[in-house]
Amino acid sequence: MLRRVELLLVHLAAVSVLGLGLLITTTVILRVAVNGNVPDAIVLVRELMVAAVVLPLAATTANRAHIVVEVFSNLLPERARDALVVFGSVFGLVALAPLIWAGWREVTGAIASGAYYFGDLNLPKWPGRTVFLLGISLCWLRLAVMVAGDLRALRAGRPLSPTGYGGAE
Repeated sequence: MLRRVELLLVHLAAVSVLGLGLLITTTVILRVAVNGNVPDAIVLVRELMVAAVVLPLAATTANRAHIVVEVFSNLLPERARDALVVFGSVFGLVALAPLIWAGWREVTGAIASGAYYFGDLNLPKWPGRTVFLLGISLCWLRLAVMVAGDLRALRAGRPLSPTGYGGAE
């Protein structure tokens, strides 16, 4: 189930990137051709950028596709490397927790106050903040599932799955 949600979020991020390209292209053409613009283009680009970056985080985490530096860890035995991976994942859980808390506060604050961006369209602030909270929360959930699976693998003496799916999904 989590894998399907991650795939959906990857597709939504791809749509966001396509929307960014279309929006920026349209803005440039309008400026050159008729000295016009797309209303609130900067706000729309900013909100689409959040979706493009944050939504695929859970799938990236599940595939263990984050940028890593392995200069020293590759010199260690496999079990020590696996322990470092688990340590990094636990550290990631701790590091994402304040982001989730701040995201929650931003979403609830934007909804409660009815905050919006000043501009031609008066776009509300809550959708972008909700997308951020959703992306970070699902990344945290995937990381928690991976930590649990990795700890079971370490205790059983098995190597860690090359992806966070562990072959179970």
